[in-house]
Amino acid sequence: MTAELRPPSAAACPGCLAAPVKPIEEAPKDARIALSLPGIHCQACISTVERELAATPGVQTARVNLTLKRAMIEADPDIRAVDLIPVLQRAGYEAHELDPGALQATQTDRAGRDLLMRLAVAGFASMNVMLLSVSVWSGASDATRDMFHWISAAITLPAIAFSAQPFFRNAWAALSVGRLNMDVPIVLAIVLALVTSLWETSLSGAHAYFDAALTLTFFLLAGRYLDYRTRAVARSAAEELTALEVPRALRLTADGTEEEVSVSALKIGDLIRVRPGGRMPVDGEITEGRSELDRSLLTGETVPVYAEPGFGVSAGEVNLTGPLTVRASAVGEDTSLHRIADLVAIAESGRSRYTSLADKAARLYAPGVHILSALSFAGWFLYTWDLRTALNIAAAVLIITCPCALGLAVPAVTTAASGRLFRKGMLIKHATALERLSQVDTVVFDKTGTLTAGTPELTNLGDHTSADLEIALALAEGSSHPLSVALTRAAREAGITPAKVSDLSEVPGFGTQGVWRGRQVRLGRAAWVGATQGVRTVAWLSVGEGEPHPFYFSDALRPGAAEAVAALQKSGKEVLLISGDTAGAVEALAQRLGIVKWVAEALPQDKAARIATLTDEGKKVLMVGDGLNDTAALAAAHVSISPASALDAARVASDIVLLGQDLSPIPDACDTAVKATRRIRENFRIATVYNLIAVPLAVAGLATPLIAALAMSSSSITVSLNALRLR
Repeated sequence: MTAELRPPSAAACPGCLAAPVKPIEEAPKDARIALSLPGIHCQACISTVERELAATPGVQTARVNLTLKRAMIEADPDIRAVDLIPVLQRAGYEAHELDPGALQATQTDRAGRDLLMRLAVAGFASMNVMLLSVSVWSGASDATRDMFHWISAAITLPAIAFSAQPFFRNAWAALSVGRLNMDVPIVLAIVLALVTSLWETSLSGAHAYFDAALTLTFFLLAGRYLDYRTRAVARSAAEELTALEVPRALRLTADGTEEEVSVSALKIGDLIRVRPGGRMPVDGEITEGRSELDRSLLTGETVPVYAEPGFGVSAGEVNLTGPLTVRASAVGEDTSLHRIADLVAIAESGRSRYTSLADKAARLYAPGVHILSALSFAGWFLYTWDLRTALNIAAAVLIITCPCALGLAVPAVTTAASGRLFRKGMLIKHATALERLSQVDTVVFDKTGTLTAGTPELTNLGDHTSADLEIALALAEGSSHPLSVALTRAAREAGITPAKVSDLSEVPGFGTQGVWRGRQVRLGRAAWVGATQGVRTVAWLSVGEGEPHPFYFSDALRPGAAEAVAALQKSGKEVLLISGDTAGAVEALAQRLGIVKWVAEALPQDKAARIATLTDEGKKVLMVGDGLNDTAALAAAHVSISPASALDAARVASDIVLLGQDLSPIPDACDTAVKATRRIRENFRIATVYNLIAVPLAVAGLATPLIAALAMSSSSITVSLNALRLR
């Protein structure tokens, strides 16, 4: 077995809510509050959240955006997010405060509606012009033919001016910087078709390409819309990290009183009070108080860490049990959270350099079509010295070779593959995710919350007497510690009722104590109850002077975790486990799942660095993770997957979201991606064969408007039918 172990650090890198980057303005007459709601997934969730918020005194309006999983609330000036989060938690929804000032105005689905409108106009216009063209193809001549052509022109020109704007804009953007893209030959074909058709119509010519120009626009818009629908609206993970930061903190004044200030107003050396349940707004050192810190979202550590004066903390760590006073050593953009945001931004920029199959095809196709059309024009002009004939044939070459099939080759396949994977519980977010997933040869898993459920589970309930269980339940119910919550859940499910324990109190950083039948009882840390701490996750129960009894906990496997790892290894992929948890916990899980290579106590930058190292070695890495400490690695990987239960920032950084709890669809997704990429390449070959047949007809001057329409339609339909084989 090979393994790597990081040296322990004084403080983990940051968690999910800390230090904003801009000042918080004074609350206006109506306070504006933004909440992240990672657990909502349907219309019923929206209705419930809006109803619960609207029923809260002081809340004026509440609107939930399902796509962004976000609630925007207008409320009275004295209403704060901390007042609303418990309301939603009681309704069963996790909620985090967002900084409204750090959120960019998110675009609505305007792009999708815009494409759909242009597609509808092009489709309606092409149907009408096609009806007129059928009459011409059926034998209409002279004045009747000219009238039909002029009517077609009157329909086509405004329709093209509106519908083809995306191609015009993209072509101009490419030409303005001296390069070619797929839209340049499209625009040239449309413009040339319109110019030659108007010229032919004015000269009472027999052929016009108005229907071809509209049909071309319609098919290509259909491809653009399919491409748009295959991916979610991707937001920047770095922006989401910034928005998740808590905008306020409690600063201690010289006389020891608390004042609520913007985190951006904090300075190095300030004393900050962090109450139980709160998150560290800065990096610093504890000067007063004892508690336990939850680092699970950040480092993957499943066991809370004991904290006392002199202990170093990082922005975002959750204070669990007792109030703490922290002296700030890093604030604002110098905190660890911003270093993670910077890592994510760098990783995202690296991934953007990936060149898709469609872009590679465009690089070859665009100059080839232009050269072929120019040679056709020159050859026919030199042969006939007839500018009209040469221009008509050059336009026919551009129209009949224009990439309807190429424009549909990728989106038709990705739409079919995305539908198949969605039915299996996976949502494809990025347009090129399937292409990149098909190339994967190495899979890196996070541990806590990814391969495991992320919550402790009591494993030795049956080893205890009824009396011990009743006492332990009574003590556990008095604490919000993760181990106490797990013990309470297991005991209640077993039908245990709590004993009558008096003088119940929680000692921050140690555990819960009380009096049972005149004897002191305690549930908590080993040293506190007189036990010896081992390597396992354990809570100890002491009753009077008797021997302490251990309650052991483990992190339960996610459904399908073992099957997914085995299937990936069987397919020839190398599987690694990289976690911020302790070496013992990581090694135990690796042995349980048959993973040979593992890394423990990895910080966020370590995970991203390991992904970069594997990439430099020529590996195509799939990263699967869920925590804030995984966001940089998710963005740096060749392709990435996060569960729907992951932190918002992790889901934003990933290419694919696993909608359910089961990990078993991951190997099937890899297999589907390979098949989808094969279909894309087949579609490109179909388009190539089509051009090999059609181009000689166009160059020879035999590509009439009827032939062009039939050729374009048949190639597009063939490509679409081939894509549907994935279903």
